[in-house]
Amino acid sequence: MSNKELQALKERYVAAGVASPNEQFADHATNAELWDADGKRMIDFAGGIGVLNIGHRHPKVVAAIKAQLDKLMHACQTVMPYEGYVRLAQKLSEVTPVKGHAKVMLANSGAEALENALKIARAATGRTNVICFNGGYHGRTFMTMAMNGKAAPYQTDFGPMPGSVFRAPYPVPYHGVTEEEALRGLQMTMKADSPANQTAAIVLEPVLGEGGFYAAPTSFLKALRKICDDNGILLIVDEVQSGFGRTGKMFALEHSGVEADIITMAKSMADGMPISAIVGTDKVMDSSGPNSLGGTYTGSPTACAAALAVFEVFKEEDILGKSIRLGEKLNQRFTQWQEQFTHVDNVRGLGPMAAFEMVESKESRKPMPEMAAAITKKAQEKGLILLSCGMFGNTLRFLMPVTIEDSILEEGLAIVEECLKEVGA
Repeated sequence: MSNKELQALKERYVAAGVASPNEQFADHATNAELWDADGKRMIDFAGGIGVLNIGHRHPKVVAAIKAQLDKLMHACQTVMPYEGYVRLAQKLSEVTPVKGHAKVMLANSGAEALENALKIARAATGRTNVICFNGGYHGRTFMTMAMNGKAAPYQTDFGPMPGSVFRAPYPVPYHGVTEEEALRGLQMTMKADSPANQTAAIVLEPVLGEGGFYAAPTSFLKALRKICDDNGILLIVDEVQSGFGRTGKMFALEHSGVEADIITMAKSMADGMPISAIVGTDKVMDSSGPNSLGGTYTGSPTACAAALAVFEVFKEEDILGKSIRLGEKLNQRFTQWQEQFTHVDNVRGLGPMAAFEMVESKESRKPMPEMAAAITKKAQEKGLILLSCGMFGNTLRFLMPVTIEDSILEEGLAIVEECLKEVGA
């Protein structure tokens, strides 16, 4: 079917709240290239929102899924467990930076991982409250909507959010929140809203995802670790978008040397298959009672096979090395654009989890979300999938596969530069 025909079906049958404004429909893809239903080629700088760090349809992952389909599609691991689940749990336990020996629960999505992480934290501490950060994004279930540090569009129309969720400032000096002010804000939250003896966990992204690709300073993460240790609070680190090689490390937290009590992950851990994980210190993970955790599809055999194949690809193809080198290329090009264009500022990136802002001027730093939107629209017209994000909607973020070929990377960056010129940046 054509894009036009599919669009007519979408308008008739797909709920407006979930329908994409994009009138192109993906048909097939390879690595960093995607073709729509009309055969138009697109370069993918979004990666399904950070899901495809090793590219669309990596051959090793596809082969692993096909082989698993010939053996077992579903059993429900709480009814009858299977090898893939326990092997993947072992792999995750070995590489995830948590305190002490780690144990693992597998789930289906990032939001489900965060929900379960909080359930486990409450069971482990006997406390109810959770403190999150402005700009954070954790999902679209009710609890994770309450945890998000941005109301629209995630909470709009859905009525009261669950209680026992409190918020503190995230350090973004470019927008006026220093690390010292963020820590003072956290201390005030613990004084005014959520005392330590009622707080089960502090939850944060080491690099804000939807909030704008701002990385938390190492000193801030170390300060959070000390606050948690001093007060019996668990530190939950959300690596759903920043994990699995997006920042030049397997997990962004590794840049700081800090260890969490629980880390959540999803997106690129299985190269497009729906799976997530909650990895935490063994005593914490074992704190809830029998049959208290689980789900019908959690850690499905096919998704586990894909995730295990991803680990093999990381080792065989030096994905972390490629990630570091991609980050260096992006930083170099973005720095040139910052010098060249009046409205491009605040170039940043932890590895290739990279971004910059569209602003009225480098002096005022006033966000220009309309210019960011114009650039993403023009990019799509020219054959490039590009996303904006941030509290003000003025950040352009880059999530192309780490495995992108050099020639395709250059072609995509040339399109971005062309768009910057056309919008008068």
